[in-house]
Amino acid sequence: MTAPIRVLVVDDSAFMRHALTRLLSDADGIDVVGAAANGEAGLEMMRTTRPDVVTLDVEMPVLDGIGMLRRLMVEQPTRVIMLSSLTTDGARVTLDALDAGAIDFVAKPGGSLSVDIGRVGAELIAKIRAAAVMPDSAWRAFRLRAASAAGRATTNGLGAATSRRGGRLLNGVAAGSASRGAGAAVVSRATPPPRVLSAIGGKLVVVASSTGGPAALQALVSELPNPLGAGVLIVQHLPPGFSSSLAARLSGGGALPAIEAASGDIVGLDRISLAPGDDHLITSISGRVQLVPLPSVHGVRPAADVTLQSVAPVWRERLLLVVLTGMGVDGRDGARAVRSHGGTVFAQDEATSTIFGMPAAVIDAGLADRVVPLHRMAAAIADWCTAGSKVAVAADTRATVRPDLTEPRLRAL
Repeated sequence: MTAPIRVLVVDDSAFMRHALTRLLSDADGIDVVGAAANGEAGLEMMRTTRPDVVTLDVEMPVLDGIGMLRRLMVEQPTRVIMLSSLTTDGARVTLDALDAGAIDFVAKPGGSLSVDIGRVGAELIAKIRAAAVMPDSAWRAFRLRAASAAGRATTNGLGAATSRRGGRLLNGVAAGSASRGAGAAVVSRATPPPRVLSAIGGKLVVVASSTGGPAALQALVSELPNPLGAGVLIVQHLPPGFSSSLAARLSGGGALPAIEAASGDIVGLDRISLAPGDDHLITSISGRVQLVPLPSVHGVRPAADVTLQSVAPVWRERLLLVVLTGMGVDGRDGARAVRSHGGTVFAQDEATSTIFGMPAAVIDAGLADRVVPLHRMAAAIADWCTAGSKVAVAADTRATVRPDLTEPRLRAL
């Protein structure tokens, strides 16, 4: 974008509004066009400021973040980055926001009133810039998902219902509530699933994702069949406490059960294991999961590259890596390890990626066997699990890699 990115800040804390305005105004190419104290004021200000991106707090009086987001996506669809607290309730409501059309989120390091917001300033600025330049096709997908979520909320009576908690009027899903459907197949640690069949003798699919990943993962997992014929490991860049909520969403939204991985778990056949926030996930030669607090790689933990370096020599040609939307280059070195041991690599295409950073890094390095749009990825994975051969991959004409289509400004993210 050549013009400055116009940003509206919505937060009920006067301190936070001041701190965010100052932080963002000091960043090159960002212009803060307004600051509002609640969702109603934010919607009113939207009509006059017409921002490119909104930073939106979750917990606010009069109209909370979820309520504003749902109305915003109907009345004036705009790209939104949520600001949430590092709590279990914060994680659940943040995932509700991603369902409702938010592009991504940043967790406040100090809770709802974070005096050290500067610690995540670089992350917030990067995500604002990423949201502003995401492809129109990917943005349309977010808007469609938001419309679908709004329809579900209306059906469940959430869209119009309001309730008072502690003198605050909350519209939409209140903090701490979950939006899983009735009968969702949520796998709980308190009630272990039946005996897990190890995938060590079969196939393994590793999915790597970052910015835009939670929404992409939900779309992907909802289409995966059961039985799949492989175990699935997901490495999504998340802060601590968010992975358990995401695992529950994935388990309730698809045919395959999903859990937050723990040390000692078996990499299970026809089961999804999600790497927890703040630990790298590796596996032993026997397929046992180990969580290790090694230093961050590419500035993130968990990192897909760490996981892939451990699984590539074990699963070899029975390993499929799927690199989805995300900033940075995590997955590129892992893809090289996968290929060197005879495995296969799929990368999400640019048109459906929220951020074409991680997939582009793999594609530009010549490591992608196939480039696939998100809405075809589940079928591509299922086909690979059935055939499991390079011949089937090479026969797909959509596998043609076009590095010339990669936009430099997106690659740089």
